[in-house]
Amino acid sequence: MKKVSRSEFEKAKEFIQSKARDLEQARFEFLLKNGSKENVMEFLKPYQNEDGGFGHGIEPDFWLPKSSPMATWAAGQILIEVGADANDPVVESMISYLVETYHLETGMWCSVLPENNDHPHAPWWHWRKGVQDNWMFNPGAELAAFLVHWSSEESPAAHIGWSSIEKAVAYLMEQTEMDRHEINNFQQLVNLLKPSEAVFNSKLAHSLDDVSEKVMLLAVKCVEKDPSTWAAGYKALPLDFIDDPSHPLCEKFGPLVDENLNFYIDQMTEEGIWDISWNWGSYPKEFEVARRYWKGVLAVNRYKQLKEFGCLE
Repeated sequence: MKKVSRSEFEKAKEFIQSKARDLEQARFEFLLKNGSKENVMEFLKPYQNEDGGFGHGIEPDFWLPKSSPMATWAAGQILIEVGADANDPVVESMISYLVETYHLETGMWCSVLPENNDHPHAPWWHWRKGVQDNWMFNPGAELAAFLVHWSSEESPAAHIGWSSIEKAVAYLMEQTEMDRHEINNFQQLVNLLKPSEAVFNSKLAHSLDDVSEKVMLLAVKCVEKDPSTWAAGYKALPLDFIDDPSHPLCEKFGPLVDENLNFYIDQMTEEGIWDISWNWGSYPKEFEVARRYWKGVLAVNRYKQLKEFGCLE
């Protein structure tokens, strides 16, 4: 297995410190340089609105300033990453927003808002009638898990969380294939609900183990298993579903995991980072800004993984 040299890592650090957003700089310091959780949370605050939700382009492919469930999901992932507490004001406010924007009938949150169309965005973030059918429980499955994770068991927020989870799991168990992003949402649902496994098993028709196995089956079916195609476009790769060597999917994917790690290292630019494999096809000036932001996000995410797999010198 290949390793990232110290000089390559230093180049990446230089890129992040000079060209990435403050948020990615703080995450990089937290994950790889013993930085503080508080620093990351401080740089999340500019993306949070008064209603508790997040916006302002925290997800670089849509620049909607107002709060949206999808942007709030992006922030929630970072709050999970740093181990934010339920009583942190940022978290409390976010939970209030999720409670207010939940759709009881569907068990979902709106993945794409009509107002997206008024601001620079990638085409897949364009709102049209019926667009929710393309997204389903992305990110709702994970948002529901946030509610359970950060709320007391008998709170209204937890009740909403469990109501959504019941619908999400019923949907999941009927699927024969699934988009990788929605699979990731269900993976995180499983991870966040492990401390509540007994409650999960008592409330739902399927056990958490059953759900975990179903999610892994969908991941195995979704992943591109031919490494010769990985560089051609936007593919679901083994490491899109695995965060460390202890993950059970490592055994299922076998040597593809090492091949994926080597692929990441081979694909690094001279700056020690990675370019993105997609294009908006519109808003060219704004896309170049988003592209630079994404380079920072990808660098932090991939160096986090490479560190977990012992690929840094």
